[in-house]
This record gives sequence, C-alpha cells and structure tokens, in this order.
Amino acid sequence: MTNSVDPRLLEVLVCPLKKVPLRYDREKQELISDQAGLAYPIRNGIPIMLVEEARHLEDCEIKK
Repeated sequence: MTNSVDPRLLEVLVCPLKKVPLRYDREKQELISDQAGLAYPIRNGIPIMLVEEARHLEDCEIKK
C-alpha cells in the first residue's frame, strides 16, 4: 500500500469550494486550499474531495 498520489492527478484537482489549485502536503497527506482555508485528506492514496471531510486550517497554516 502506498501513500503517494499520482502527480498527474494533483495537476488536475481543484478545490471543490473555490475552484482553485491545491497545494500538496506530503507529510500530512493532505491537499490544501489556502483560499478556502481547508485541508482535504488523502486516504490510502485517494484524495477525499468532500468539503464536509476537510479540516479547517489554522491561520498560521494558510500561505498568503
């Protein structure tokens, strides 16, 4: 079982809420939407792109 995500998939995924590109956090296994302030989890190599599954980011985690 791998924790990596296909780089081609990362190129096409966008935030379902804001429709903006996402930032990949390899260490936390999350896709980050700085504009929405959300982190979408990656489970077993599969991005979970549901707003209700996303974690809210702390202000210090958002890149401006």
